[in-house]
Amino acid sequence: MRPSGSMRAQIGTLILATSGIQLANGFFNTLISLRVAIEDFEPTMSGLVLSSYFAGFTLAAMRCGRIIERVGHIRAYAAFAGLVVAATAAMPLLVGALPWLVLRAVVGFGCAGIFITTESWLNAKAPPSERGRVFSVYMVGTFVALAVGQLLIARAKIETAAPFNAIIVLFAVALVMVSTTRAEPPRLTAAANLSLGQLVRAAPVAVSGGVLSGLISSSFYALVPAWMQDEGIARETIAISMLSAVLGGLAFQVPIGRLSDRFDRRIVLAALGLGFAGTAAALVFLPHSLPVVLPAAALLGGFMSTLYPVSVAYAHDRMPADRVVAVSSQLSS
Repeated sequence: MRPSGSMRAQIGTLILATSGIQLANGFFNTLISLRVAIEDFEPTMSGLVLSSYFAGFTLAAMRCGRIIERVGHIRAYAAFAGLVVAATAAMPLLVGALPWLVLRAVVGFGCAGIFITTESWLNAKAPPSERGRVFSVYMVGTFVALAVGQLLIARAKIETAAPFNAIIVLFAVALVMVSTTRAEPPRLTAAANLSLGQLVRAAPVAVSGGVLSGLISSSFYALVPAWMQDEGIARETIAISMLSAVLGGLAFQVPIGRLSDRFDRRIVLAALGLGFAGTAAALVFLPHSLPVVLPAAALLGGFMSTLYPVSVAYAHDRMPADRVVAVSSQLSS
């Protein structure tokens, strides 16, 4: 069964809104990494501020499924986006290591809620035969937004409050789009909680792929910009370097999504893992010249970024429809 024209429009609105969120989020992550260095927080507190986003993200992944099931997808999306807007607005008003640690955790919580709401919504609406393709389009929007976010950082006046205001605008626009959409959210039925152990038994390959993808991407986006700045690398070069891996991820989304709809998703995940390992080895052992590093970085970004969407699609294939929110929550955590 193929999605109807109306369903495509509904899915498109949701993807467009969340792409705006990803644009803000990608810009935000790099902005904070650079601002922490400028504010000259002590090293331990700098690390805690950068990692607190992922602490909040993990907490939301464990808790927000109940919120979505209680209030519904549209109201949950609005609540999570509003939480991010409030925390972002407070950051330039409360500049300091401890306030930013707390506020970044709140932002991480809200962003995780938004992404879980979106992904469970998409997977509930997309037929299984189209799930990989629909999710690949969602990921294309994500990576285009992340790429634009990295380009914007080169021109932003990061010492001022203006970048925070721009982030607030993007989140607010996405909030308006989803709150006023005519898209019908999934009909949620009361379902038993899904433990991680149940998901592991049903789809161990999907869980492994999701964990690996999260570990790699969180380390990359949180730590690499700060390290480059400490090395004295120009801000424009930092932006281009971050952009390279993002573009690699963008290029892989639709082809890998189509392959995962045609072939066993476990085989596709195994191929992605082998490709990632081979590319990582090449980066270590081959000469670190620009003609070698740039193509290798693009491949690395491609293999890394497609592990998660294929893992999510496979997990949903293995679980009943009434577990859609629980599956997305567990894999995001």
